[in-house]
Amino acid sequence: MTARPDSVGSFLRAAPPDRLPEVVDRHLRAWFPVDSVELLLSDLTMSALWPVLDPESPVGGPLEQRCFGSQQPVVDSGQNRVLLPLTTWGDRLGVLRVTLTGAATNDLVTELTTVADELAVALRAADRNTDRYRQVVRRQRLTMAAELQWELLPGRSLGGDRFRLAGQLEPAYAMYGDHYDWSVSDDRLTLTVLNGHGDGIEAALLTTVAVNAMRNARRSGAGIVEQAELASDAIYSRYGGSAHVATLLFEIDLADGTVETVDAGSPRALIARDGDVRLVHLEQQLPLGMFGDSRYETQKIQLEQGDRLLVVSDGVHAAAPGGRAPYGDSGLLSALRRTRLQPPTEAVGTVMRALRDYHAGADQQDDAVIVCLDWLRRPA
Repeated sequence: MTARPDSVGSFLRAAPPDRLPEVVDRHLRAWFPVDSVELLLSDLTMSALWPVLDPESPVGGPLEQRCFGSQQPVVDSGQNRVLLPLTTWGDRLGVLRVTLTGAATNDLVTELTTVADELAVALRAADRNTDRYRQVVRRQRLTMAAELQWELLPGRSLGGDRFRLAGQLEPAYAMYGDHYDWSVSDDRLTLTVLNGHGDGIEAALLTTVAVNAMRNARRSGAGIVEQAELASDAIYSRYGGSAHVATLLFEIDLADGTVETVDAGSPRALIARDGDVRLVHLEQQLPLGMFGDSRYETQKIQLEQGDRLLVVSDGVHAAAPGGRAPYGDSGLLSALRRTRLQPPTEAVGTVMRALRDYHAGADQQDDAVIVCLDWLRRPA
């Protein structure tokens, strides 16, 4: 009798990048008591899970959404189904839905979880070499500006022993110049949130210059001051002061919670601590690219264990649909308080839904970004 392969990983690595779901389907049917398999991927708005193997099969229902939100396997005993989260380094991709020929045992769920984990890593790697998965998660055509922005994003969530991090941009299919970026190395997390000047493709191009200039400096070992100054010089040399990027830069020591920040514009930072949410008061400096040879200084914030750091663009805190009071005056704080028990991946969606409700059906006049960081300090 042929022994079951130890891992599906070798089969995934040997497969064409667009055929990974079929490889997992064949593997599970051949070696496990499995009747059917479906891969469900989250759309750009993180509001629905869409099938890949059979586009006509049902979209993710409440149980699939529960699995996606909790990031824990869900066993549906009534239909002999096991739902497994697909996640890489904290970035949520979707759910693997497996229908069994019999009841699920704990050992079987553990083995299926390993398969799901290997599939998630393979999907993340394959995404740059096939459009199949991106076509599933896009439910309408993106503007050119949104295409540039999505290509530039680092991901939608990230996690480690010491932190949980998530970001969300809206409107997903027609955003302009707002953006976020992050990178973690050892115990240092670098985070930036940007408000690009203008709208349409020009705003997206401006943000692309700023983000790549900061990445260039960061990847050369520079701190956030040099990142800001290099980006400012690059923008000024290209636009001569006619366009600029308002930016908040953070460098967070994940070991002790010390935060160094450069405030170069309009994004706002808030800290949620012990049930209270307060604005972080920073001395605002000039936006990137407004003048030549701009120089920047850092300011310090101290996080405490369990703190939540939230950063929002002016499309969130300054939104005033129909002449109403700015959302940041009261609506934002109310929404943030409702996220107290939610992980960052769910909290950003809660705030964005509250922002849409605040517009009461009116179109958003500006794109919006929110980033949420939980500092855990000790390994979770």
